[in-house]
Amino acid sequence: MARRTTTLEVRRTERLTPHMIRVVAGGEELAAFPDTPHTDRYVKILFPRPGVRYPEPFDMDAIRSELPRDQWPAMRTYTVRALDHAAGELTIDFVHHGDVGLAGPWAAAARPGDVLRLAGPGGAYAPDPDADWHLMVGDESALPAIAAACERVPAGVRVVAMLEVADAAEEQELGCTGVLHTTWLHRRPGAPEQLLDAVRSLEFPPGRVHAFVHGEAGIVRGVRRHLVDERAVPRELLSVSGYWRRGVDEDGWQAEKAADRAAAGGR
Repeated sequence: MARRTTTLEVRRTERLTPHMIRVVAGGEELAAFPDTPHTDRYVKILFPRPGVRYPEPFDMDAIRSELPRDQWPAMRTYTVRALDHAAGELTIDFVHHGDVGLAGPWAAAARPGDVLRLAGPGGAYAPDPDADWHLMVGDESALPAIAAACERVPAGVRVVAMLEVADAAEEQELGCTGVLHTTWLHRRPGAPEQLLDAVRSLEFPPGRVHAFVHGEAGIVRGVRRHLVDERAVPRELLSVSGYWRRGVDEDGWQAEKAADRAAAGGR
């Protein structure tokens, strides 16, 4: 079955920090967008290729059958920061690194009325309401999902968030229904594993932890190994995903992940 495609229009944008841009979109098709229970709910944003005309109404099945692959829309994966059906609004936060990449520059240039097409949603994680405490580890790419998760933790439950960003200007105030303890790490030369080191040195609170570890693939792998091998956290209590890999662009990273999935299926 083809993944649902939703066409929206930008309503407004907001620069949350020097490198984080919020885009709020809406439209008639949002009414049919599923409100799943996952706080890591994500979509594939579809960016048209320059000079290519697509069928109207927009139909990805028709595009795949009628156009060569190099004319298919480019896809980028983003977390749905918020979905408000009552207001008719969907919110996505974009990391913006100047003219580098595809989605960040689009968000910086977005204006009310611009088209935003989405495929999805997907997702698998939400904070376990029965956990004694929650560990959330990530960088800017994981911050929207972590922020959404913090808003879903039961009242009074401890949340330990360890977050790496460029500098103090990139820190955001996180709303949390639980009791939030946040450590902000500022990226610095010569310390590529400072987030992993911080988790290693963390004194764990007592009780059963539910952990969310997303971000740069190398760091995510190291934190997962530490939690499983050294902290004896059961794998079923971990949500772990590499959103990107240092030195590899989005297309290259997605190709790596697809190859890994194919190899795993072949074993």
